[in-house]
Amino acid sequence: MVGTMALLHAFTRTSRGRGKTATAPVVTAVLPADDEVLLDAPDDALGPALVGAAHGDHAPAADLLAATRHTGAWEHRDRYVRRLAAFARSRPDWLDAWRTLAPHDPDGLLVHAQVAVDRAWVSPARAELLREVSPLITAAAKADNRDPVPWRLALDHARGARAGHTYFEELWAAAVRRAPHHYGCHVAALRYLASSWHGSHHECFDFADLAAQDAPDDSLTQALPLRAAFGYLTDGCGPRVPLERLGAAADRAAALSARLPASHPWPAELRNLLTYVLVRLDRRPDALEQLRLTGPYATSFPWDRDADDPLGRFLDVRREVGAAVASGRTPGHPLSEQGGRVRFGDH
Repeated sequence: MVGTMALLHAFTRTSRGRGKTATAPVVTAVLPADDEVLLDAPDDALGPALVGAAHGDHAPAADLLAATRHTGAWEHRDRYVRRLAAFARSRPDWLDAWRTLAPHDPDGLLVHAQVAVDRAWVSPARAELLREVSPLITAAAKADNRDPVPWRLALDHARGARAGHTYFEELWAAAVRRAPHHYGCHVAALRYLASSWHGSHHECFDFADLAAQDAPDDSLTQALPLRAAFGYLTDGCGPRVPLERLGAAADRAAALSARLPASHPWPAELRNLLTYVLVRLDRRPDALEQLRLTGPYATSFPWDRDADDPLGRFLDVRREVGAAVASGRTPGHPLSEQGGRVRFGDH
C-alpha cells in the first residue's frame, strides 16, 4: 500500500477545493428515431479528412492536424489522431504517401506511431512489438516539443510493455509539463494504475478525484472520476466502493456534459459513457437526459464491452431507459448486497 500511495501522489498535484456538482434537471426527452442514430460519426472537421484519406489524399488530414498543433487544441488533436490511425490500419495508402512525401512532419509521425502501437496492442507478441515501436513514439515527441499527445501514446505504450513505476512516473511528469489537464494523458495514467494494482479502485478514484478537482470547469478531465467508476463497475474485483462516490463521479460528469454543446459528435463519447454508468446506478431519468443531449450520436465505447453490436446495444438501452422513465418503474438496487457488480441484464 505504501508503494501504491507513493506513486499515486507522484501522479497528482495540489488540488483546489470545489463544491459539489449536481446532475442537470431532467426534461421531457424527444429522441431521434433509431434509423437516424449514427455510430462513431466524425465531426465537421474530421469528416473531410476521412473522406480525403478514403480517396488516397492525405492533405486534408495533414491540414487538420497541423491546425490543432498550431492552436494547441490538444484534446481535439488526440481524438483526431486516434480516428485517423484507426482508418489507416485498414487503408494505409494515404498515410504511406504522406510519410514518403514528408518523413519528418510531426503530424504524420504521430499518426504513424499511433498505428504502430494499435497494431502491436492486439498482437499476441504485444510486449515485444511495442518495444520495437518505441523509436516511432520518440520521433513524434521530438518533432514538436509542446505536443502532449505523443506522451499520451508513450504512457499507453508503457502500460502495454509492463514498464516499471519509476519509468512511468518520468513519462507522466513529461506529459503534464506540456498539458497539465490533458484528458488523454490522465486516462492513460488511470489505466496504468488500474492494471498495476488490479482491484485497487479506491486508489484509482483518489487519483481521478484529485485530477478533476484541479482541472478547469470545461476540461474533459472533469470526467476522469466517471472513468474510474466505469472501471469499478465493469471489473468485478477489489473492495467495494461506496455508492455515494460512484454517484458523485456521475454528478461531476453530468455537470460537465451540461456545459458542452448538445447533439454534437465530439462530446458524444462522454455522454455515452455517462449513460452507461447512470443505467448501472439505476438513475434512468438522468440517463434519459444524457441521451437527449447525445442526440443521434452513439459511440462504440462503452457499448462494445457488452456486445458485438455496439449500435444495437445503444439502441436497446435507449429503448429500455425511455420505457422505464415513461412508466415510472424503479428497478432494484444497482449493487448487490454482496458487493458485486451487475450487468444490464441483471436488473
